[in-house]
Amino acid sequence: MNISRQKQGSDDDGARLGERADSPVRQQAVRRGVGGWAAAAGIVAAGGGVAAGELVAGFASPSLSPLTAVGGAVIDAVPPGVKDWAVSLFGTADKAALLAGMALVIAALAALAGVLEFRRRFAGSSVVAIFGLAGAAAVLTRSQMTLPALISPLVAAVVAVALLRFLVGRLHGWEDAEDGESVAAAGSRRIFLQAFAITAAASAAGGVVAGIWRGAAAAVSEARARIGLPVPASPAPSIPAGAESGVAGVTPIVTPNRDFYRIDTALSVPAVNPDTWVLKVTGMVAREVQLSFSDLLAKPLTERHITIACVSNGVGGDLIGNARWLGWPVRDLLAQAVPQPGADMVLSRSTDGWTAGTPLEVLTDNRDALLAVAMNGEPLPLEHGFPVRLVVPGLYGYVSATKWLTELKVTRFADDAGYWTPRGWSERGPIKISSRIDVPRSGRPANPGSVVFAGVAWAQHTGIRAVELRINRGPWKEAELASGISVDTWYQWKLAVDLTPGQYEVQVRATGLDGRPQDETSRPPAPDGATGFHTVRVDVKS
Repeated sequence: MNISRQKQGSDDDGARLGERADSPVRQQAVRRGVGGWAAAAGIVAAGGGVAAGELVAGFASPSLSPLTAVGGAVIDAVPPGVKDWAVSLFGTADKAALLAGMALVIAALAALAGVLEFRRRFAGSSVVAIFGLAGAAAVLTRSQMTLPALISPLVAAVVAVALLRFLVGRLHGWEDAEDGESVAAAGSRRIFLQAFAITAAASAAGGVVAGIWRGAAAAVSEARARIGLPVPASPAPSIPAGAESGVAGVTPIVTPNRDFYRIDTALSVPAVNPDTWVLKVTGMVAREVQLSFSDLLAKPLTERHITIACVSNGVGGDLIGNARWLGWPVRDLLAQAVPQPGADMVLSRSTDGWTAGTPLEVLTDNRDALLAVAMNGEPLPLEHGFPVRLVVPGLYGYVSATKWLTELKVTRFADDAGYWTPRGWSERGPIKISSRIDVPRSGRPANPGSVVFAGVAWAQHTGIRAVELRINRGPWKEAELASGISVDTWYQWKLAVDLTPGQYEVQVRATGLDGRPQDETSRPPAPDGATGFHTVRVDVKS
């Protein structure tokens, strides 16, 4: 009887074990769990491929990698309105937002590739291969493209496919073992998890190394640190004692380098070695000129405070800054090249291929248009154009402020166009007169009595004659205007107004030294700069 019960129990246990192993519910649960790991395997494999591609690019093409190529292609492809929206939403963090968005898209597609590969052999690998070819195609569109640059996206695809096949193969081993002995299942699961952990760690380590390799530009940073700036032949005039309004919270008259806005199309900051940098003057000239960095530093340099602004700056926006720039006047370089009759534009080119079309007349008149090598007393920061950039008073940056400058092509507007002009922006971009209220901030409560309003106004290369405020669309009241530094910089202003408890709409307007008033009509930045009165709302508490 005992033997019979033992046999029966053994049979029952076997039946239950078989039922557990063969149960459709059990199989579906196992497959769902393993399928989730397939998505994770796809993400890890893609991460390893991206890291490998970036590392190879560090050796083969330091100025161009798969990520920067794809990011640059995305920036070029999106409509101007989308770019404006991104700048208005993210400001100077627009590139970080783009990189984060790219990472999310890559992760989503990689997860899909992992699931597809798990379900059908080579299905996910095909997805990865297609995106590898897309990366190579993006590299082909960039001006820095070289044959070695094509290696990195192909390596990225090969590594990602190999890792995907490796991880999914072990995942299938785990799935197959789940249908058999529990000991075998546990072993197969452990093998997969170990392989997954090692691959993930290696991919993360490769990503960190690639980020340091490509992001720090250590050699260029060291070269920058060694540069001794020459004494300017024409130093910047001293800042007048009355240039600061003295109101807390107002933007400083000189913007520190760390706070200066950065808007450009370079997804990663170009690392340009000053020892090998060369500026070429080409096109409609009597003779072409080449200039090395040491040649430039040996020239009689000019130092000036100049305010520059981005055309994407909305009314009241902060995509504007004032700095002390050191450089050689562009007119002196162009005088050596001797522009030919009929030329009316200079197409400046960055090392990353970006271009700007600047009217020849503003580069040859008496304004301080500079080949800038320094900013606020130090060599240009890498992100602001090291080793050399253009700074042109009176024009928005999209037609003048080329960073990482490599070429000046003397040409005609009829024959060439800068990067933004075919994308819907105007051909010439003179900065519009504008003004801004810095304090109090819109929506902030204020105490009754004397409320001090203060801010900045600008009309580069023209200068400001007056700034006025109006409360609740009442009469305009003239503000106290600081003396400013020059007509090429912004001016600070302030006005104390007695306010009783209530809600107030406050607007500001400026008038230029030439008598032109600020345009009240509200217009967006495209195609040639925003207009309208900056407006804040103040709640005075009782």
